[in-house]
Amino acid sequence: MKARQMVSTLLALIIFGGTVVFTGGSQARAAEDSAYKSLKLFTAVLEEIEKNYVDEVDDQELIRNAIKGMVGNLDPHSSFMPPEAFGDLQDDTQGKFSGIGIVITMKDGILTVVSPIEGTPAYDAGIRAGDIIIRIDEDSTKEMPLWEAVSKMRGPRHEPVKITVIRDKEPEPLVFDLKRDLIPLTSARSSLLAPGYGYLRITNFRMNTSTDVEKQLAKLEKDGLKGLIVDLRDNPGGLLDQAIKISDLFLDEGIIVSIKGREKKNSQVFNAYPDETRRAYPMVVLINSGSASASEIVAGALQDHSRALILGTTSFGKGSVQTVHPLEDGYGIKYTIARYYTPSGRSIQAKGIEPDITVAPGTIVPKEKEPSAFDRMMKEKNLKNSLEPEPGSKSQKKAKPDPQAEKLRQDAQVKRALDILISYGIFSKVNGS
Repeated sequence: MKARQMVSTLLALIIFGGTVVFTGGSQARAAEDSAYKSLKLFTAVLEEIEKNYVDEVDDQELIRNAIKGMVGNLDPHSSFMPPEAFGDLQDDTQGKFSGIGIVITMKDGILTVVSPIEGTPAYDAGIRAGDIIIRIDEDSTKEMPLWEAVSKMRGPRHEPVKITVIRDKEPEPLVFDLKRDLIPLTSARSSLLAPGYGYLRITNFRMNTSTDVEKQLAKLEKDGLKGLIVDLRDNPGGLLDQAIKISDLFLDEGIIVSIKGREKKNSQVFNAYPDETRRAYPMVVLINSGSASASEIVAGALQDHSRALILGTTSFGKGSVQTVHPLEDGYGIKYTIARYYTPSGRSIQAKGIEPDITVAPGTIVPKEKEPSAFDRMMKEKNLKNSLEPEPGSKSQKKAKPDPQAEKLRQDAQVKRALDILISYGIFSKVNGS
């Protein structure tokens, strides 16, 4: 069947459907007439191109491109996907795949990095949130669909790919020669920064993230916790249900998040319920411009319930929910069905979560310092035959240093968070609480 015949058939169905469904409403009839005129215009353009374009055209490809433009112009997160894009979408949340390890989006029609995934080639090479990708190998990304860009960056393990980016305040484009690798699917890891003070890093929200988080919390809570840092920096988000489950680990009641769409079926409120393990310790959550979507749901819920202090820089600002609808022949559409709101009713769409305390990223470089005159002064312990603190007491052995914890303590934002938690513990004792 010719493409124009297919469109004509569609027009007939719309008219027939309109007669059955819309009898009795002038507003409905007006909408029907408008749709009919638009499709009639589409048919006229299609016929004109088929007859007179300089080269012979593929009818099916013309219609697919028209659909792609229709869906793609709705918002940056809606797209018409060919069959191969569905496999990639499943890999993102379930299986293993090989690539460079970045999450990207279309921002004002420009391919932009939301965040690199920790422990991947892109992360290790220094690609940052906010970088604009202008070329993949030698292919320009101008007008390149999002799914195609993702497909080009994925490939066999150890195969090279070249990424060219423009970065704010950098006068020239930056070129990264990367080798694809398996993208780690472990979503959480933890470390003990100081006795009683834990650090939990959540890198993304995949199918088993809440299970991974519970395992890490069990390790940290084994000997008791005085405070916890939850690191959501450069976490691009993922599955909504995982964000809800993780928020629920730290909340006993109240709204976690609500989603509101045009259709009632796309509106829902998600509540917290008491957990078997009660977690009353103070928390600091770290966010930055690479914290998006599910990360913002967790940060917003904990912030609105005054369960955690939010520290860092303003998050990405993706406050919408998407669904995927399969079509014939393996095609599909991903489109936005709702906006989500924090417990207090805030929409963070295009605004982001603002931290309670703004702390710029940075590294604390330990300085090699000469002993001061005070350090060189004689102390009681240096005196000959000085007494031990207790009869028979011996110098205690220092605990073996944790290299990961040492590295984290040089992170300016982690260090500030740890100082806040320790200070809170001290003042709580002073005030008798």
